[in-house]
Amino acid sequence: MKKSINRSVAVAIAVALLSGGCATKNGTAPNDGNNTKTGVLIGTLVGAALGAITSKHHKGKNAAIGAAVGAAAGGAIGYSLDKQAQEVADSMQTRVSGDEAAAARSNDIVVTKGDNYVKITFKSRMMFATDSFVPTPEAKEKIAKLVDLLKSYPDTIVQVVGHTDSRGSYDYNLKLSQKRAFNVANMLKELGVSNKIYARGCSFSKPLVPNDSPENMAINRRVEIYLYPNEESVIDACL
Repeated sequence: MKKSINRSVAVAIAVALLSGGCATKNGTAPNDGNNTKTGVLIGTLVGAALGAITSKHHKGKNAAIGAAVGAAAGGAIGYSLDKQAQEVADSMQTRVSGDEAAAARSNDIVVTKGDNYVKITFKSRMMFATDSFVPTPEAKEKIAKLVDLLKSYPDTIVQVVGHTDSRGSYDYNLKLSQKRAFNVANMLKELGVSNKIYARGCSFSKPLVPNDSPENMAINRRVEIYLYPNEESVIDACL
């Protein structure tokens, strides 16, 4: 009985460690394989812990086997996110950036990677006419490039988020950002995306840079598409 209890405790610890390894952190990381390294480390620790307690005999051997299996599983989790980020960047003819705000100064499309998501940021000037929530033909062309990619990741959760600059009232900008996000989400559906999609607007509550110049305001007017591996990874993108 005691041995069975110890196994249950170890499994619970393993799940907690794996969950912790995918914990939400606001911010992005460069495309240097950090997700893969983190996944391997967590998987190794968890695998070793499980292997060591599965039997009172040959603990060292079991720990080594468990570590190897755990490392492989953890590495696969990290690599999947790294791979998806690079595939998104390739489809958008750009690269994975470590600094979204800096990249947005010279690029209309920016791909970044967080600990538990891939994010594509589109500048509003490319997506919508001024004060409009109807996507431009160019926007439709760019969004369409995501469709085939998402078909390869049917379990990926999609979140579309609209942002504005600080001109005008909060309520006006909230409605505008919501309509833009909803229209982009609907466009994805109409183009054949079967993934679960969420959409929301943030008004001007989360600027990338201070709204203190026309150039910075142009950076803050944007639509973001987050790609998550599961429901537990979804964040509040307005905070």
